[in-house]
Amino acid sequence: MTILWLKAFHVFFMVAWFSGIFYLPRLFVNHAETDNADVSTRLKGMEKRLLYFVTPFAVLTIILGISLIYNYGYDWFKTAIWLHIKITLIIVLVIYHLYCFKLVKNFQTDKNKKSPRFYRIFNEIPVLILLSAVLLAYLKPSFS
Repeated sequence: MTILWLKAFHVFFMVAWFSGIFYLPRLFVNHAETDNADVSTRLKGMEKRLLYFVTPFAVLTIILGISLIYNYGYDWFKTAIWLHIKITLIIVLVIYHLYCFKLVKNFQTDKNKKSPRFYRIFNEIPVLILLSAVLLAYLKPSFS
């Protein structure tokens, strides 16, 4: 597979991952705001299905990213400081994603203690990571 194909699929799966990771905290906001048992039950199902649906996209994004690094080679990787920063951001995003499993479980068991405001702020984290990662990937700033 050529590098361009790897890049194309990497970006595709990244977009799919982010679409879910943007929507899930919005569901959390709605869930934290509702007192209606029927709405809560519906949101529980939506949250769980969405998280399990986008998780394979996260895995594929990471696998394809590692494949790209492998194809570009160690010498390139060693000097691409922007990429090291991007990888750090992706590690933060993976931690965020895994934390969403805990939040979904808390909602599933009716143990959410966080406010709608918390989830509104929580929702902004992947936006900032995406902006930073895209800028790093496309601008490839040198930090010399």
